[in-house]
Amino acid sequence: MSKLVFRLRNVPIDEAQDIRELLESNDIAYFETSAGNWGISLPAIWIHESERFEFARQLIDEYQNERADRLRREYQLSTANGEAKTVWQNFKENPPRFIAFSVVIIVVLTIYLRVFVFF
Repeated sequence: MSKLVFRLRNVPIDEAQDIRELLESNDIAYFETSAGNWGISLPAIWIHESERFEFARQLIDEYQNERADRLRREYQLSTANGEAKTVWQNFKENPPRFIAFSVVIIVVLTIYLRVFVFF
């Protein structure tokens, strides 16, 4: 029976591709399901052989730990070099978008607080 080994919702394309390559390189047969036409189904990677589930999960967990460490190091390096984007840099890059998002946030917070403060 097939088992769910990795959910693909909100996963970066490069990470999903790395997971596929990881499974293929270890001769683990898998198939994918998509989110469907309306995006409400479960996009995921499933393995055919349920007895290899633990091995596949172990491989994926190791990969994700390595990826998290690598991305954390890259972020710390870019922050140390001054290359990481700040709020001010985002504003300078696209002021109308920044202002629009700020207004939306303020409106949502105002509505949220009015509901709970006045009731």
